[in-house]
Amino acid sequence: MAERGEKLIIGARLKRLRRSLGLTQAQMAQDLDVSASYITLIESNQRPVSAKLLLKLSQVYDFSMTEIAGGGDLQLQGALEAALKDPVFGESIPRTEVEEAVNLSPALARAVLRLHERYRDMAMAAISEENPFSDRDKVELLEQSARPVDEVRAHFHARQNHVDSIDRAAEALADELKISSAEPQIVLNDRLRDRHGYRVRILPQDVMPGQLMWRDPHRRHLNLSERLDQPGRRFQIAVQIARLEYETLIEAECDAARLSDEARPLLRTSFANYFAAALLMPYGRFQKAAESERYDVELLCQRFGTSFEQTAHRLTTLQRPEARGVPFFFVRVDKAGNVSKRFSAGRFHFSKFGGSCPLWNIHNCFEAPDKMQTQVIGMPDGTRYFSIARAVTRQLGTYSDPAARFAIGLGCDIAYAPRLIYARDMDLSAVEPVEIGVNCYLCERQNCASRAYPPINRAFTFSERIRGVSSFSFEVDPDE
Repeated sequence: MAERGEKLIIGARLKRLRRSLGLTQAQMAQDLDVSASYITLIESNQRPVSAKLLLKLSQVYDFSMTEIAGGGDLQLQGALEAALKDPVFGESIPRTEVEEAVNLSPALARAVLRLHERYRDMAMAAISEENPFSDRDKVELLEQSARPVDEVRAHFHARQNHVDSIDRAAEALADELKISSAEPQIVLNDRLRDRHGYRVRILPQDVMPGQLMWRDPHRRHLNLSERLDQPGRRFQIAVQIARLEYETLIEAECDAARLSDEARPLLRTSFANYFAAALLMPYGRFQKAAESERYDVELLCQRFGTSFEQTAHRLTTLQRPEARGVPFFFVRVDKAGNVSKRFSAGRFHFSKFGGSCPLWNIHNCFEAPDKMQTQVIGMPDGTRYFSIARAVTRQLGTYSDPAARFAIGLGCDIAYAPRLIYARDMDLSAVEPVEIGVNCYLCERQNCASRAYPPINRAFTFSERIRGVSSFSFEVDPDE
């Protein structure tokens, strides 16, 4: 959304929306109760759109205001800007021109991204042939886009992390089982036994070494490790109900996604996990509770009997058109800074390779595991976000095999921060954001003490006479 006082020019986006609906300017003007000439002026960028008309557009044509105001295009714009920094494109392209290109033709922008990914794949193959022991970071940089996990991530991102058919099916089953008024695990156990003949067993870890769940279809046993905590056990039972009862729905969604054969098993599992979360946290009740409690994640965990990670992830899926929640992004990071999970219902800039910026205080969670971290962060393109983060353990540990710790980050555009309890006592207008980058490969901030690599589109420089804040100096175009 535009900042207060900024004129919002949406000509290309409005024209694209109107044409996708099969409307003439006169028909759209009639729907919105304005003159056809006004629509013409907006589409030719001679008039900004008013907040009143923007709201009416979203109500009449049933879509999020961020879709027409550019929220969705901003993420595409960020991805295109990152790709265009590759030296193969030659001279730098101004951000205004990238924005204009995305506004005029998002399909063309996505085509350029796909072409760049193909180029990177070919470059990766050449490097591998020349040197099978190529530097791991370079290989990751080039091959990440070809991995099945990225196909699945891209699919969920394109849907704003919301799968409506699965969400509604899970909510209907939750109502049928009266899961909100009963002990969830008892209800789920009974469903698995009565409908499918499966018995849930909690087994010692020495019986299930290296496993947390094992469904035995021959003995009709669902074996769960004693290392799973209560939320983890409920979730695994709900996943099996999804697989046993909703296979047809899940397969239909997989068919519609048209991903590669390698990505399909992961997508199928992701849909089953989505169903499980939606069953334990039914959309209507969960969305209302989130709004009324101002997105207090820990309180929602207690109310729904779910873990912090499960609850935070579920918050990113609340994008049902008639009852939208805050469009959160979600990330899971280990102590080494590796990003093992990421989702976004908004426009946050995730890197397709490498870790996250060390200046982001999600990394501080490991120093104070029980403390909720809050931070206002700024990205190089000027966007601002409100971030919360906390350390979690995914399963129970033992003396000889301690539980792995991760940091869970949850955040949103700064405009939504007043709706969160974590910003209750903050004067957001007075808070100076911590300026971070997507990661070191793509960040062009000079003199950063935390920099681990020079940016990929800048020539590395080194002086024997000067020692700067960062060991990685690089050239900057004086005209930029």
